[in-house]
Amino acid sequence: MGVPTGRVDTIVLIHGLWMTPRSWENWVDRYAARGFRVLAPAWPGMEAEVEELRADPAPIAKQRIADITDHYARIIRGLPRPPIIMGHSFGGLITQLLLDRRLGAAGVALHPAPVKGVLRLPLTTLRSAFSILHSPANRHRAVPFTADDFRYAFGNTLTREESDAAWERYAVPGAGHVMFEAAFANLNPEAATEIHKKRDDRAPLLLTAGGADHVVPPSVVVANVNLYRGSTALTGFRCNPHRSHFVGGEPGWEEEADFALEWAVEAANEFSPTVVSEAPGR
Repeated sequence: MGVPTGRVDTIVLIHGLWMTPRSWENWVDRYAARGFRVLAPAWPGMEAEVEELRADPAPIAKQRIADITDHYARIIRGLPRPPIIMGHSFGGLITQLLLDRRLGAAGVALHPAPVKGVLRLPLTTLRSAFSILHSPANRHRAVPFTADDFRYAFGNTLTREESDAAWERYAVPGAGHVMFEAAFANLNPEAATEIHKKRDDRAPLLLTAGGADHVVPPSVVVANVNLYRGSTALTGFRCNPHRSHFVGGEPGWEEEADFALEWAVEAANEFSPTVVSEAPGR
């Protein structure tokens, strides 16, 4: 299991759409028990608890991808040394945008929402996002995420009782503007999800997928990985055929968390331009 090395001692966790930092509670405890400093900041303005955001989702409606990315960039730049950055779903998209800014010692994008250039849009993805994308008016709203929505998008490997309990604990309305920005990025010449696909000086990046994921099926993640083929920077891919989109909390999450950390620590120490340059004698 990965342990802090002195040069890589901090992990920044970025939650996704329909979630808050509470979704990382298991991972925070697991990584902290191994000696890492673990930060799981909310999207800007979403620091309230799940229950409060459900009662007043106005902060969710204000979210924009550029603002979210800038928010995490400020946090990371304020750290004494580059951290491992891990993001789930839209947090995985933000992770890629941050690495594109030459931030982080290594990045792990868990079942990431796609950056600009990914053209695949499977039916399961459309079904998962239907509550938001079915109406253009939702672009400026925080759209409720029902127990049935959660069951299809996150809880499809759980029992109904388990899914409903997870929905109650973790789910908040979805940020309509964020979803529309990503869904129509390929039609926008100034899309906030654009990356420099051939950048050679970014930190190592691992992208993961799950065979049971309805929101971001493996084909979408593979298409995202393929965008980096022109870069010499380390890019890894892993697919677990049994994982759903609820990688942070479904049974077996421990194995996913351990693999992500081990990969990131090793990659950071061996290949990261922001870490290797700090090694003694370099």
